[in-house]
Amino acid sequence: MTTIYLIRHAEAEGNLYRIAQGQDNSILTDLGWQQIRALERRFAEIPVDAVYASDLYRTCATASAIYRPKGLPLHRRRDLREICVGVWEQKTWGEIARRDPEQLEDFNHRLHLWHVEGAETPQAVQARMLAAVREIAAANDGRTVAVFSHGCAIRLTLAALQGIPLEELGRTPTGSNTAVSLLRAEGADIEVVYRDDARHLTDPACTRGLTLKKRANGLEPGLYFEPLPPELTEFPTACAGKPLDLPAGAAVLTGYLNGTPVGAVAFDEGREAAEGCGWIPLLAVAEPWRRRGYGVQFIGQAVMHYRPLGRDRLRLPAPETEAAERFCREFGFSPADDGRAWEKDIGYDPEFLGT
Repeated sequence: MTTIYLIRHAEAEGNLYRIAQGQDNSILTDLGWQQIRALERRFAEIPVDAVYASDLYRTCATASAIYRPKGLPLHRRRDLREICVGVWEQKTWGEIARRDPEQLEDFNHRLHLWHVEGAETPQAVQARMLAAVREIAAANDGRTVAVFSHGCAIRLTLAALQGIPLEELGRTPTGSNTAVSLLRAEGADIEVVYRDDARHLTDPACTRGLTLKKRANGLEPGLYFEPLPPELTEFPTACAGKPLDLPAGAAVLTGYLNGTPVGAVAFDEGREAAEGCGWIPLLAVAEPWRRRGYGVQFIGQAVMHYRPLGRDRLRLPAPETEAAERFCREFGFSPADDGRAWEKDIGYDPEFLGT
């Protein structure tokens, strides 16, 4: 018999910024690393003989909760990846809802009917995931293994193992980040002992000293973004609540919720480019929309703008209010060493990049 812990990755950028990740790479959030510490404590006294993960960054990083403290190698497998969502990848869920609402409804509630250009079918994901789990089980008879994968891929796998047809997938849950499911494999039979268990995120023995704050989430599916139109020239100033002196040529994006502008973010590509910094001279949400989980989605747009340019840090002016400072700290910014700004690391750790 093989004991298999099937585990979803910790909170990653796409989860936080409301961006469709699919098979694209993204790093973990600060909260995600707190979840990993809790997961490590959960497994501290559980013997594990081998650790597997999809070759995507967010699962490899999450797997460090087990392979690092137990001194095990990490076995990367492409067939444990998340479902490929084709042309949706790296689009905000708000943009997808605006452009493709019927397919988004299918994706959320009728996955057996869903398909977009360049995407995998749910049936293909089930087939490769089941084959991978069976292969891992056969290679580890009599042992205990941890397998790290992704929300939709795990949900499809568990449904197949529990005999739930794709047409009824909508009645099954998607496990939260770092949720654990326990499987027992005996020959061709695989039993789901329990699924989607995240007790380590609330158990005081696992959370001691950690900050596992529940996020304030904006209305789903989130915002979509477009370049600032001429008729909204004064909107960034209104959001900031003060006169602005943006650099000439700065790109400005407006974030919209159901057609209503809720905030703006600007990029100064030339400033400290040689130092690998991506400057954000403006990040502001209009007053009626503050404290509702939308501001972080503007940080997501800055990450998507600057990372392809090779920048590994975001920088913005030092916050001027306590509320702004709390926001910056919550989402990973801290005072820079030079004292001129606050910054956030957005670079990849080579340890977790697939080979």
